[in-house]
Amino acid sequence: MLALQWLFEVWALPGHQIAPPPPWRTWVILGGRGAGKTRAGAEWVRAVAEGPTPLMTGECSRLALVGETIDQVREVMIEGPSGIRAISPADRRPDYQAGRRRLVWPSGAEAFVYSAQKPDALRGPQFDGAWCDELAKWTKGREVWDQLQMGLRLGPAPRQVVTTTPRRNALLSELLEAPDSVVATAPSSANRKNLSPAFFEAVERLYDGTAFARQELEGVLLDEVPGALWRRAELEAGRGRAPELTRIVVAVDPPATVGPNADECGIVAAGIDEHDVIWVLDDWSKQGLSPAGWAALVVEAYRAHEADRIVAEINMGGKMVVELIEQVDRSIVVDTVHATRSKRTRAEPVAALYERGRVRHSGCFAALEDQMCAFVGAKGGKSPDRVDALVWAVTALTRPPPPPAPEPRVRSV
Repeated sequence: MLALQWLFEVWALPGHQIAPPPPWRTWVILGGRGAGKTRAGAEWVRAVAEGPTPLMTGECSRLALVGETIDQVREVMIEGPSGIRAISPADRRPDYQAGRRRLVWPSGAEAFVYSAQKPDALRGPQFDGAWCDELAKWTKGREVWDQLQMGLRLGPAPRQVVTTTPRRNALLSELLEAPDSVVATAPSSANRKNLSPAFFEAVERLYDGTAFARQELEGVLLDEVPGALWRRAELEAGRGRAPELTRIVVAVDPPATVGPNADECGIVAAGIDEHDVIWVLDDWSKQGLSPAGWAALVVEAYRAHEADRIVAEINMGGKMVVELIEQVDRSIVVDTVHATRSKRTRAEPVAALYERGRVRHSGCFAALEDQMCAFVGAKGGKSPDRVDALVWAVTALTRPPPPPAPEPRVRSV
């Protein structure tokens, strides 16, 4: 019974944690957060390095462990809760020699640590196996991968395992289509019994139905929409923490209808820093609000971000839009805008600012980003209210700030 916990094949999750039968060169495991990818990779390394025993193949004696950084390899792949050392029994647990950045097994097998930020470190060494973790996040993925392939030249059939949450990039797409690759996929829910129930409650409430959930929780590699003005990789590259901002606006695109099935009211907060970089701060958009309800939410967003003014589209509501906001707070300055051009024409200059790195996101706004990456500007379909509000906010911040309202004066008689 004591040995049962080390027999991974007895209780491993089917479909993505047991290595497929050969022949294959690359086993790609695409999984959602917490799906058990790391455990699968660590168990494969253990199997090929420990043996030979009745359960372990012992087919590799010199492996490469490649992660986003050296620290990530050590803290996740080696020492983490599902890492190589944690899942190995004491009498076969490899020794980690930090100075030489290598693992050494009692069997004599070795695994060497490499950072995906330093492709040249893989120039020269040779291996008969490799484990690559979170490949879709590697900033120098192509260079690192090419160097690793040149080094996989020992033994009759060198192999490699890739464990990653999917993100669309050319290298990952190439691996998935390669004739010598075997692909396994798994959602986060596949490993539900080993994860906190509170985790699922939170992420399902926040991201259910979004593309972010399909990628990060279901482990699905999302296709880019042909002709869309924004790309997911572009948004990821521009994500960060907003610095001190010189001006903040909240833009609102009011819904044309009311009731539970009404269009969304697009509400987006954004600001600009001293270097003229625009930061999207939050997406307060919501569906099914009454006119008084969305006006109150706009004012709430304005106060939460200590904004300078509200930018409101008045195509549908005219003066009523301003009046609704003023009924909540008459002290707020409201700038009105009127759409005279098509949605795509208005959005194209904003998308160009993203391409030049002039607009960044201070956080992940899944529903907004879904709309952005699906927006092609064609007629028909659901109105992209979140995108409309984003476009108005960014456009307002690209223009010089309007002069302050004049102070009231008392006239002499």
